[in-house]
Amino acid sequence: MNVPIRLACAGVAISAALVLVACKAPAPPAEPTATQAPQVTADTSEHPARSTDVPAPQEPGAPATVEPAAFVDRVWQVTESSAVERGTTYAFLSDGTLVIDSPNGTPMRGKWSFENGALTMVEEDIPYRIDILELSASTFRIRSHNPGEPVDIAMAASPNHPLPKP
Repeated sequence: MNVPIRLACAGVAISAALVLVACKAPAPPAEPTATQAPQVTADTSEHPARSTDVPAPQEPGAPATVEPAAFVDRVWQVTESSAVERGTTYAFLSDGTLVIDSPNGTPMRGKWSFENGALTMVEEDIPYRIDILELSASTFRIRSHNPGEPVDIAMAASPNHPLPKP
């Protein structure tokens, strides 16, 4: 009579093992092997992800989108620059004349143009591509791509300076 009891106990043990296997949590995903490429995600630590439904805000240091009427026929005075003397004035006259006047020099006349959204200044017959970094009623920041390093120029509107004659 011992045989049927042993078989019954063996059946219970097998049933219990099957229940435990069926209830066991799934195994964690395997680590990538040398032949599997790890999944790469974008680093958003400095530039968080943005919706593509909304235009991106102006990135610092990136050229701004402007209309020339916003800076033409106004006098702008340099407040900070990597190469231009503080106090120098720039006037972009509507006829395409550029007047640059340094506190310790003689006014210089050149030309400027704004075509297809691109500003170009011509000083001493040398054209320079200009990025407009910021433009408001009181501030005008540009980056001039001169030979060598680009020159950043921050200017403030200077209503006390008379507009030069063309």
